[in-house]
Amino acid sequence: MASNSIVHALDSPPASPENRRIQTQGSQKSTETDYSGRAQWLRAAVLGANDGLISVASLMIGVGAVKHSSKAMAVSGLAGLVAGACSMAIGEFVSVYTQYDIELEQMRREKEDKEAGLTKEEKGGLPDSARAAGASALAFASGALLPLLAGAFIQPWKVRLAIICVVTTLALAAFGVTGAILGGVNAKKSAARVLLGGWAAMAISYGVLRLFALKFHDPSCL
Repeated sequence: MASNSIVHALDSPPASPENRRIQTQGSQKSTETDYSGRAQWLRAAVLGANDGLISVASLMIGVGAVKHSSKAMAVSGLAGLVAGACSMAIGEFVSVYTQYDIELEQMRREKEDKEAGLTKEEKGGLPDSARAAGASALAFASGALLPLLAGAFIQPWKVRLAIICVVTTLALAAFGVTGAILGGVNAKKSAARVLLGGWAAMAISYGVLRLFALKFHDPSCL
């Protein structure tokens, strides 16, 4: 029996370079990370964190352009955190659930001539609205806490604004790089896009409210 196995092994032709290449590619594909499977929760988490960070930082900086009080900035930041987290969760839930309904209906139409219902594999591929909503709200709150905790309780006005800007810049870069690494895309480009967007939002918020305060001659911002 063993001798027959040896004979068959000796008689079998060696694997061609083409076959070896196909086998190598197949093994590589099996070990590659499925980035598309992360798309739903990654999108909700990254967008939620960026929105929380940018919106609350811009809100606090905008309020700081009109009122130098640290209490006013803290209250505005907390209000932005709560309202934004709720808004993000509801918006993400509605958006993903609408996508769920569309994909479910599309699958039903494709299957109606073959079989009734969906397979377990197809159900697993549908978007999870509750998970996306929770990830979006939690990520928004996490991002919003950074500028709120960094600058809300610092008394000197200029120092407070500077700290908020620095912390927000570092966090934006970190979020951009993290999202790029998890998504398998270029980290530098991703971080640059997030940074430019965040800086623009903060500059516009500060500039508009500063002009508004100066227009109406508010003595607290002079």
